[in-house]
Amino acid sequence: MKFVTIGYGERSGYDSTDQAVRDEAHAHDARLRAAGVEMGIAGEPVQVRNHGGNGTKVEEGAFLTSAMPIAGFALIEAESLEEAVRMVAGTPCAVAHGVVEVWPLQS
Repeated sequence: MKFVTIGYGERSGYDSTDQAVRDEAHAHDARLRAAGVEMGIAGEPVQVRNHGGNGTKVEEGAFLTSAMPIAGFALIEAESLEEAVRMVAGTPCAVAHGVVEVWPLQS
C-alpha cells in the first residue's frame, strides 16, 4: 500500500525538543530515505482551479489552514496503516511537538 504523509510543526516546538531526540529523528529520516521513502520539506504552495474546463486559474498560497504550518511531505510504501504509522513515529514532526498525518492512497 502507498501512503502520503504530511508533517506539521512549528520551529518553537522543534527548538524546545532535546537535541539528542532531534538528532535521532533526523537519522530516522535518513534511514527512511535510504529505504526508498520519497520525502521533502514543503515549499510555498499554489492553488489551481479549472472549473468546468473553462480556463486555469492559479492563486498563491495554501487552500487549507491548520494550527501548525506544514513542514513536509513523504510518499511511503508499507504493508498496512499500522506499519506506516510505525515508520513515521520517529520523524522530526512526530517527536518535536508536531504531528504527522498518514493518508492511505486508494486506487
